[in-house]
Amino acid sequence: MSNPPARMALKPAQLRLLAALGDHGQLQLAAEACAITQPAASRMLAEIERLLGAVLFLRQPKGLAPTEAGRLVLRRSALILREMNRMGAEVAAMREGDAGTVRVGAVTGPAVSYLVAAIREVKAQAPTADITVEVLPSSDLLRHLAASELDFAVGRILPEYDANDFDILPMRDERVSFLVRASHPLAHAPLVTLTELVGAEWIMQQRGAPIRETTLQAFAAIGLPEPANIVNTPSLLFTIAYLAQSDAVAPMSEEVADLLIHPPVAAGLRRLTVPGTVLVSPYYLLSLRRRPLSPLAQRLRAALIAHSDRAALLV
Repeated sequence: MSNPPARMALKPAQLRLLAALGDHGQLQLAAEACAITQPAASRMLAEIERLLGAVLFLRQPKGLAPTEAGRLVLRRSALILREMNRMGAEVAAMREGDAGTVRVGAVTGPAVSYLVAAIREVKAQAPTADITVEVLPSSDLLRHLAASELDFAVGRILPEYDANDFDILPMRDERVSFLVRASHPLAHAPLVTLTELVGAEWIMQQRGAPIRETTLQAFAAIGLPEPANIVNTPSLLFTIAYLAQSDAVAPMSEEVADLLIHPPVAAGLRRLTVPGTVLVSPYYLLSLRRRPLSPLAQRLRAALIAHSDRAALLV
């Protein structure tokens, strides 16, 4: 036979015929398995051998016996067919939102509450879904979202971004809790005023962080100066460690406070009871209008909204 072309590719129907020939060893049975006539199967086999430039089967009285080249082609064909079938299954799973990749971000409060619950719901039915979560300040979330590095984000809208670029769904306000270690002198006080706390040691996020700025505004609203004794850190882990070893006070979102106070975490912290409610500006569910969400991202987004709505009913 002549040498095969430099670039040759067998068609799926040809691969299926080869697999059927390997399984049955007879042209008639292979043709029936592929739902074609025996003459069509014979012509297809001849075309495959012509393309490959090798005899693949020896015609014998009891059927077809693969040659050495035939055995190699049968092995390779089986591998290719398995990959094709797997590819089809994976595409179907992605189409249904059962597989694929999604990358999302959130500020800390909704990340530890609604987003955790939404991801657990999705993963229960789509365990192979590849989900990545970034917990970042709103400025970083919007930067990544604008660069199409996130599918959606839960954060605050900042003035340097055009709100018309985003699909925006209001979520809720973020309530601030003041946490101390369980053995803090004020931990069991029935009520603690900001006047009592202005001279305390504090550990807070950096300047500009919404929870810090809201806390400082609460002091200013009743005519008090800002606390002077402050340790600055963006790290939640360091904040917990510092609280456990000092008499410092830390402002945190209500969701994070609930996580740290109650089991299964129970980090040995307590929430101070202060008069009134300290509210941070609301956060929103944001996605780029120009970038349609994948089925998996749509599924996770819907689960997030559902968990947020249920939580709102309990407030």
